[in-house]
Amino acid sequence: MTAQNPLAGQVRQREISKVTALTNPRSGHGAAIKAAQAAIARLHRRGVEVVEIIGDDAQDARHLVAAALEKGTDAVVVTGGDGVISNALQVLAGTEIPLGIIPAGTGNDHAREFGIPTKDPEAAADIVIDGWTETIDLGRIRDQLGVEKWFGTVAATGFDSLVTDRANRMTWPHGRLRYYIAMVAELSRLRMLPFRLVLDGKQEIDADLTLAAFGNTRSYGGGLLICPNANRYDGLLDITMVRSESRAKLIRFFPTALKGTHIELDEVTTARAKTVDVECPGINVYADGDFACALPAEISAVAAALHVLRPKRAAV
Repeated sequence: MTAQNPLAGQVRQREISKVTALTNPRSGHGAAIKAAQAAIARLHRRGVEVVEIIGDDAQDARHLVAAALEKGTDAVVVTGGDGVISNALQVLAGTEIPLGIIPAGTGNDHAREFGIPTKDPEAAADIVIDGWTETIDLGRIRDQLGVEKWFGTVAATGFDSLVTDRANRMTWPHGRLRYYIAMVAELSRLRMLPFRLVLDGKQEIDADLTLAAFGNTRSYGGGLLICPNANRYDGLLDITMVRSESRAKLIRFFPTALKGTHIELDEVTTARAKTVDVECPGINVYADGDFACALPAEISAVAAALHVLRPKRAAV
């Protein structure tokens, strides 16, 4: 079963003469400001008009992006990590305005998916100017109250989300080290979690799992190929379910996920679906690295929901 939308996966070139540049000054521990300056200078040199916006918080950023769309822009160019891209997605989903990416975050999984250089903001700006866009799917999470959140990469539940919960409660240290310490702490209290998944309203999976990940694209966490066979324009989510009661096995799991070979392990099962109803008491959903909602929730793929500026020959 695949998406029937004829736009899915479509690549075409657009003229980019005016862009709105959204920057998260906190991304990459301040690296986003330097990256944005280099990218914007490149855009100016090549004759592109740039309107710069910096949101005070996520809500303000979304408001500014929405206002930019009303005024008219050829693209919204985001400098930062996957979190600030997530803010832009909440406004760009379902519109004709493409997303441009200047990577300056910790994970940069959106940029990695499309082969956008993560260390060269001028080269990333050139990709925006060249105007090659690809039409892709987005993931959508709907909570019990009907509140929706769009995501571009992976929605995580279970062990991963528990680690993120703990890391978010910590005030020290900063960066990846905080996440690693949180992971060690959660490993010390590793337990199986009672999941219930309903795929496309038909297939029911009731199982004790360590984690379940729902991928619109392949990676999260800075390159972990948790859903290595995910296709960004097939209209489906790739689902990776891990069942491991052993701390040692779970520790060994993550290096295999860097290569995507974990799906060959006995403790891993996979599935595909357009829509998944997910239940697991006390567990939160994180998508694109940000909090989405508490379970239960409906997680689905929406075909051809976003246009992305990418290299003419993008990663596949």
